[in-house]
Amino acid sequence: MKLSDELPVDHQLTTVYRYGAALCGLTLLVFGVLGFADELSPFNTDGHHIAGMSTNGLLSVISVVVGLALIVGGIVGGNFASTLNMVVGTLFLLSGFVHIFILDRPANILDFGMTNVLFSFVMGLIILTFGMYGRVSSKLPHDNPYWRRRHAREAARESLAVRRRGQEEKPALSTGGPSASPVLPAANTQRES
Repeated sequence: MKLSDELPVDHQLTTVYRYGAALCGLTLLVFGVLGFADELSPFNTDGHHIAGMSTNGLLSVISVVVGLALIVGGIVGGNFASTLNMVVGTLFLLSGFVHIFILDRPANILDFGMTNVLFSFVMGLIILTFGMYGRVSSKLPHDNPYWRRRHAREAARESLAVRRRGQEEKPALSTGGPSASPVLPAANTQRES
């Protein structure tokens, strides 16, 4: 079984993955579009600020692309959105760490400032949390598909117990219990001549 097959399409976790991806994607999309509206040059590092963060054309392009990818992930939903959130969240965290070391250096082609680094860490943690929600925890409920995958034997025992309870209840219903339907006498189908 693949990881993408674990989560049923209608599972309640899908809502968290969808809204998380869409919300973060929309935030990045707005930031990127505001950068384009300011007509930034691609590698300009002279300190244009939008929403308190420094930006340039290249960072706006990356923000729009990642924002659109997250919105598409929100539309698709399911494990795709969860996995996409985890990947993008991890990339944001790595970007924050990398840019700490290249602040105020020529290698800082995205024109990151300290506020950008902090935003990268915060946004990365938020996106990562949305992706990991209900998937990575020590106290998942037993109906969670990820818990069932990790504890296959215990999940099988629980399923068997539920099936046995269901089979025990069926005979009780057909033996004339309170919910059993009354038995009507058979009608005489032969005519007397």
